[in-house]
Order: sequence, then structure tokens, then C-alpha cells
Amino acid sequence: MAILNWTYEAERWLCEIHTYIAIDSPKAANQVITGIYKKAQLLKDFPEIGYQYRTEPEGDIRILLYGHYRIAYLIRSQQQIDILGVFHGAMAIENHLK
Repeated sequence: MAILNWTYEAERWLCEIHTYIAIDSPKAANQVITGIYKKAQLLKDFPEIGYQYRTEPEGDIRILLYGHYRIAYLIRSQQQIDILGVFHGAMAIENHLK
């Protein structure tokens, strides 16, 4: 089972998503963030469940989908996965994953 490491950037994205949704519905904001977190937990047992985005010297960057959101993560090893960010599907992800 792998360990998930949420990067500072990924945590910041989650906070921004929550803040944006909470303007209209705090309950919906909590549900979305909880759903994203639970979906990411699947990576502990199934690290390759998402589609491959690109390969870097540090490992494969993959994307896991949750509703309108894309969870970007880096497989450093079978024991360590870094969550790089959470992006709305309408965003140009390549501007953020450099």
C-alpha cells in the first residue's frame, strides 16, 4: 500500500475549490472535497488507476477523474504517490503542471 503525500499546491487547490463552491452551498463544497479526497484514497491500492499524462525523471504523472475535477498525481514509487493538484476540467492543466 502506497503513502499519499498531498503537496502544498494540491492542498491550496482544494481550499480554493471549497471556497468557490461554498459561496453558493457550503454543504455541496464539503461533499465535493470529501469526494475528491475519497477518490484519491484509491491510489493507495491502485496507483495506476488514472490515465497517464506524461513521464518525468521522478516518475509517471497520471490523472484520476472525479466528476468535473482532475486529480493530478506523481507515482514516485509503489510506496509513494504525490498528489500534485486538483483541477477543474475546464482549466488548461498544462499551465499548472510544468
